[in-house]
Amino acid sequence: MKITLKDGSVLEYSEAKTAADITKDISMGLYRNATCCKINGEVADLRTVIDGDSSLEVLTFDDIDGKKAYNHTASHIMAQAVKRLYPEAKLTIGPAIDNGFYYDFDVENTFSPEDLEKIEAEMKKIIKENLELERFELPVDEAIALMEEKGEPYKIELIKEHADKGEAISFYKQGEFTELCAGPHVDKTGHIKANAFKLLSNNAAYWRGDSKGKTLQRIYGIAFPKKEMLDEYLQKLEEAKMRDHRKLGHDLQLFMTDELVGKGMPMFLPKGYTLWRILEDYIRDKEIKSGYQHVLTPCIGTVGLYQTSGHWEHYQKNMFPAMEVEDETYVLRPMNCPHHMRIYANTPHSYRNLPIRIGEIAHDFRFEASGTLKGIERGRHFCQNDAHLFVTPEQIKDEFAKVVDLIFDTYKDFGITDYRLVLSLRDPDDTEKYHQDDEMWNTAENALRDVLDSLGLDYTEEIGEAAFYGPKLDVNVTPAVGAEYTLSTCQLDFCLPAKFNLTYVDKDNTQRTPVVLHRAILGSLDRFMAYLIEETMGAFPTWLAPVQVKFLPIADRHQDYAREMIEKLETAGVRCELDDRSEKIGFKIRSAQMEKIPYMILVGDKDIEAGTISVRSRKNGDEGAATIDEFVARITEEIKNKSR
Repeated sequence: MKITLKDGSVLEYSEAKTAADITKDISMGLYRNATCCKINGEVADLRTVIDGDSSLEVLTFDDIDGKKAYNHTASHIMAQAVKRLYPEAKLTIGPAIDNGFYYDFDVENTFSPEDLEKIEAEMKKIIKENLELERFELPVDEAIALMEEKGEPYKIELIKEHADKGEAISFYKQGEFTELCAGPHVDKTGHIKANAFKLLSNNAAYWRGDSKGKTLQRIYGIAFPKKEMLDEYLQKLEEAKMRDHRKLGHDLQLFMTDELVGKGMPMFLPKGYTLWRILEDYIRDKEIKSGYQHVLTPCIGTVGLYQTSGHWEHYQKNMFPAMEVEDETYVLRPMNCPHHMRIYANTPHSYRNLPIRIGEIAHDFRFEASGTLKGIERGRHFCQNDAHLFVTPEQIKDEFAKVVDLIFDTYKDFGITDYRLVLSLRDPDDTEKYHQDDEMWNTAENALRDVLDSLGLDYTEEIGEAAFYGPKLDVNVTPAVGAEYTLSTCQLDFCLPAKFNLTYVDKDNTQRTPVVLHRAILGSLDRFMAYLIEETMGAFPTWLAPVQVKFLPIADRHQDYAREMIEKLETAGVRCELDDRSEKIGFKIRSAQMEKIPYMILVGDKDIEAGTISVRSRKNGDEGAATIDEFVARITEEIKNKSR
């Protein structure tokens, strides 16, 4: 038989071989690092026997599927350790994820940090035992009988879901531990490095993600083939904790949450709302200069509105329950496009007055599972920097280009440079969650692709990420820590204008349907603020800082002079605060530094005598004396230029 390798070379054998044996023939070094393989494009264990002409690609931790096999094996080792220490624990699922692995257990008590330490210690014992992972299959009835014998009800439920498929059920056995699993896995538990894994945390989770289901205990872990990789990852986790916008938001008194108000319903405090207003004014002013007209619409709408738009059919699971008011049924809105469609329909339109650009800083509400909530980055209430552009087909390219320019220009002001463009398309194999109109989808996707190509933009395509009504361009940013996420978006929509019977009179005096561009430059103000907090660690550039200058009188007798200086700065539009506490100046300086104030102004006897101020900056420390006029000119220029 002929085995074709990834580089195109061919190995020939006269008898069947395991993928592991072939890997050894290629390189013992490769074999030691291998976690699994691909045989004819399908991921498989290295123990898989190959008995005919095939292609073989050996995978290591550096490959996505290789990393998954490594982490998945670590999750099995963790499950085995839990069963040894807590025999009454019931097993559910334990997959590999982007950053490591987790396993959900049905246990009576919550795992404590001390429990995690015990589980880690037992995992190291299992790794040292170097148990072989043996794959075997059973018919459905025998598989159920095995899990009944072991008292694993969740596994039985999973097996029964495959009962009507007539497929054999696969298991993996390592020592006394047997797990329902499709694989693949590494050959032996000893392949996992005992000094390069860590159990990170545990929290509550629901069986099948259903809040009405059984509450389980989920343990998260991470595993690497080298200790240095683990150390680097843990260091990044510590940095992530330092940058976490929830911690910084609390420390800097930007926003708060309150259980009585509700989960996912953050409230912005004075300094946080000051930053909010800066962002809101910034983007609104840019949009007005670009020809946008701003509106204000209600936070609720009738169910009929969302039935017309299609949200009720395709998006209802993300919406709050409907409420009955007299003879109408209302719902909190998840997005604003239906309202803007009705505003467009309010008056007749001609091609002469298109494009029409309707913008709104709009309050929206979406039901997010409690486990997914994350401060102001992901909440149940948020404000979108939303706009809808009603255009003729001929205007799509120019208007789309203007949106892209607006995104790039905005990113320049905020110093955002690490991002990529993604063309998000419909999944043709999963059409139920999309508007049913193949011709519309083909037209919209090709139109958006043509526009991006004509603009010369570099982008990648991702299947299954489109909105239910059309394809979109997503701008994904890579934060200082953590995975990338979408900040800005522009969506092409041929669907909703038709659903709402929107029209304009064209040059030939016929009624035509406009095309709509849905776009959000800052995305949601909440998420954008979270991004800024984490990128800057709360040390905002002067133009964004809620408090730009803090005056620190050395003694109480210097306060009146400080107030005179503050008045001059505030007249120039600079945001100031006075620390009038009867504390030592060193304490006041440290306090202002903790608050990450860009400028501190110290005022003492010498300053009053000379008619000056003593300037101290967050960046440079003590900068010496200056007149108030000199400082006003300096800081206003810095704010105007959005210097970073």
